[in-house]
Amino acid sequence: MVQLNYDCIVVGAGNAALCAAISAREKGARVLVLERGPQHKRGGNSFFTDGAIRFAYRGLDAIRQVIPSLSDEEAEKITLPEYSEEDYYDDLMRVTKGKSDPALARQLVEKSYETIKWMTDNGITFELNYENQSFEEEGKHHFWGGLPVKTNNKGVGLIKQLNERVKALGIEVWYASRAVKLLSENNQVNGLIVEQEGKRLTIQASSIILACGGFEANTAMRIQYLGAEWEHAIVRGTEYNTGDGLKMAMEVGAAPHGDWSGCHSIGTDANAPKVGDFTKPGDIFKKHSYPYSIMVNKEGQRFVDEGADFRNYTYAKYGREVLKQPGHIAFQIFDAKVRPMLRKEYELEETTVYKAKTLEALIDLLPVNKEQCLKTIETFNQAVQEGPYNPTVKDGKKTLGIAPPKSNWALPIDKAPFYAFPITCGVTFSFGGVHANTVGEVLNSSGDPIEGLFAAGEMIGGIFYHNYPGGSGLMSGAVFGRLAGESAARYAQKVNSN
Repeated sequence: MVQLNYDCIVVGAGNAALCAAISAREKGARVLVLERGPQHKRGGNSFFTDGAIRFAYRGLDAIRQVIPSLSDEEAEKITLPEYSEEDYYDDLMRVTKGKSDPALARQLVEKSYETIKWMTDNGITFELNYENQSFEEEGKHHFWGGLPVKTNNKGVGLIKQLNERVKALGIEVWYASRAVKLLSENNQVNGLIVEQEGKRLTIQASSIILACGGFEANTAMRIQYLGAEWEHAIVRGTEYNTGDGLKMAMEVGAAPHGDWSGCHSIGTDANAPKVGDFTKPGDIFKKHSYPYSIMVNKEGQRFVDEGADFRNYTYAKYGREVLKQPGHIAFQIFDAKVRPMLRKEYELEETTVYKAKTLEALIDLLPVNKEQCLKTIETFNQAVQEGPYNPTVKDGKKTLGIAPPKSNWALPIDKAPFYAFPITCGVTFSFGGVHANTVGEVLNSSGDPIEGLFAAGEMIGGIFYHNYPGGSGLMSGAVFGRLAGESAARYAQKVNSN
């Protein structure tokens, strides 16, 4: 057993973990980062994200402080409404059905913009999300949905730039190093055991930050907490999020917290890899233009209101609705009217698509109840109401007399050619975590901090329930990563001074 000593050890190497490491180092701590995967598979789920990050901002001037390269000429061609802290908080509470921990939710919202500025100061670059969050009309780009910004070069760029900053600050990173057990005494964590190539090391530390994700890549835990059908879900991100941090924390008395029966899950290409493929980075298999489709299952029936809300507020919960369908599969059907509006992921060579000149020919290509599917489409077409169609707002162009309804963006599917994209459920991250306070201290069952133990990112439970506003995961990881790093460094200084 080799004994080493650090002020702060960060378990994990995604967005939350690296923000925590940078923050702790800024406060003077000697920091070690542990990444369970090899170097070429570093970055956790953050590596696979599209990079969209949600924060509160007061109009275009505030955005330009985050994206200083935005020229006056470009700015004149942008319509971008303010997204206030109250807007963000209300969106978070609405989609979580009011269950998000108010204190954690407020901290996320109120620290979001200053954290984005902090990331900018640390070399993270951002750009406008033209592709997925705006529509062009009369020469102007109209942004919608409170999510106009993404990291440069998606999650790949985020992880690259965070690691560049980590290196510049002299922070040690160990790869292929799995934390397996926390060491504690009298409600105080003081080190951990690490597994490397079959050997175990004991590392002493004044503070530990757990930022190593949830349990979504652990099939047994998905079945235990989410339900038996979750055995069949594709894991969209890293294969290493198997609940290690959650187990270690609870072994030393951390209280579980939040929605342990819930997760972020989406509709993804039915032929996507079973776990995230690091050779195909980015969120390339998702299929997020469903608000302009109808979705049918193998029985030829619709099963959700595709236009209930903007994609940002429904995509994270509709994956589980697909999982519930026979064979855990569904089909997004579009016609030629909306095909040019579909997001870029529908154009990629990895995309599975069926195309035909008639609806009958299209349905013949699909493994569905053909008679019922054609009837579903005919009934839907007849139920579409007249009115203006506007994808930049919830336009109220709906159906009447069918269940489920389509509340917005309802157009008849009647213009050839026709397209169908098969999708299944991809799980992103689990919502359940440990109980932590607003500065990242992990709490025990009595609500008291476990001294020396902190958490960030998907490890923290109580923020997301049922659903999630798009881009909030990266923001939560950065906000609570930064806060946990500050808290851990302060705690280490206190311990070391005694």
